[in-house]
Amino acid sequence: MKTSELKAELINKLNSIDDAHIIAELKVFLDFELDVEVYELTKDQHARIMEAKAEYLNSEVLDDSIADQEIEKWLDEK
Repeated sequence: MKTSELKAELINKLNSIDDAHIIAELKVFLDFELDVEVYELTKDQHARIMEAKAEYLNSEVLDDSIADQEIEKWLDEK
């Protein structure tokens, strides 16, 4: 399918949506993908990202297989 056909189909579908929440969510997604808007983080989100970055830089991360084992162990305890 050509890009112009996809755009036309998408426009038709958007015109048929009456749910403002769905339209708002689609707008957020498109704004993010198109870099139209800067996404503002909360202080807590920013702090957690900085914490995770520090953990990564200090090699305080789990290997996938170890993480999987820990998750399985946790699930078995439930």
